[in-house]
Amino acid sequence: MKIVVAIDSLKGSLSSMEAGDAIAEGVRRADGDAEVVVRPLADGGEGTVEALVCGMNGRVQNVMVTGPLGNPVDCVYGMIEESKTAVIEMSGAAGITLVPPEKRNPLNTTTYGVGEVIRDAIAKGLRRFIIGIGGSATNDGGVGMLQALGFGFLDKEGNQIPFGAKGLELLETITTDRVLPELAECEFKIACDVNNPLCGKNGASAVYGPQKGATPSMIMQMDKWLACYAVLAREQFPQADAEQEGTGAAGGLGFAFVTFTKAVLESGIKIVLDETSLESYVQDADVVVTGEGQLDFQTAMGKAPVGVAKLAKKYGKPVFAFAGSVTKEAVECNKNGIDAFFPILRRISTLEEAMRPENAKENLTDTAEQVFRLWQLRGERE
Repeated sequence: MKIVVAIDSLKGSLSSMEAGDAIAEGVRRADGDAEVVVRPLADGGEGTVEALVCGMNGRVQNVMVTGPLGNPVDCVYGMIEESKTAVIEMSGAAGITLVPPEKRNPLNTTTYGVGEVIRDAIAKGLRRFIIGIGGSATNDGGVGMLQALGFGFLDKEGNQIPFGAKGLELLETITTDRVLPELAECEFKIACDVNNPLCGKNGASAVYGPQKGATPSMIMQMDKWLACYAVLAREQFPQADAEQEGTGAAGGLGFAFVTFTKAVLESGIKIVLDETSLESYVQDADVVVTGEGQLDFQTAMGKAPVGVAKLAKKYGKPVFAFAGSVTKEAVECNKNGIDAFFPILRRISTLEEAMRPENAKENLTDTAEQVFRLWQLRGERE
């Protein structure tokens, strides 16, 4: 029996590979002869660097960069030397969790550090980039990142505009004469799971501005500035399209990537499944196992476990899912390729107790063992 395990991390408890290994232990308890293959899983957000580094024989890099408020932050990214690939989570350099609630103000926050991470990776010889852009604290249209890569975003006096969305108000000219030459050799896959355009009622400022600290008046200003920025960008980059789905992601960082670099916006789970070649492992599996911290209605809408399930169903494979908890709406997962799901809590406990890594591991292993004892019994009776 061959079991392929691709489970998302249990946030705050176990990484993707740790959770997968826990399940593998349970399977082997039930069937000592089973072949269990554990593959990394993530959706392009938190945990993507860790999952891909572990699953693709990469290594972790640390670099000190400019944080969203202009202060230094230590950012971690992944380096896959074999394919010259960097795996970056923009939230590590410009994420909202790096900004205390009382200091959240998108007029001031910058993506400059994201550009510094890319620059560091380029200096190390990397030319392929997988970048997750969820969880941003910014609304600067990606201008900060581009400034770090050598683009000029100048005011009427020829000086670089200041960090943050407020700098866009002063933008008069975009220059390219000092862009990092190696950038032309780089290709970017941007994990983007939102379809917001850059501007308007569904744009970056209106939809995501409030959670970053924007007031209604700030939202109106920022939306106007982003629109002017898009018009100016189109004068030099005809492909610039502020209406393209996803350009509003991460405060306009999506727009910056597709306009100024060789970039495509794709579903995060699609990128991860492609990069880890999960399909090649699933084809001859007897069972595919997936899951995440909580299975709910959002899971059924296309999160990582359903991405795995849909891939497995191309080959008619049964799919089980394990989760720290499940909601009533998780039954929607059964309509989206997950044949059966199992919450792993085995006794009454507090959330804190359940999320302790040692408890989560034990619960996953014990639950997987019982499920696969039943599955093995089924096989014996057939």
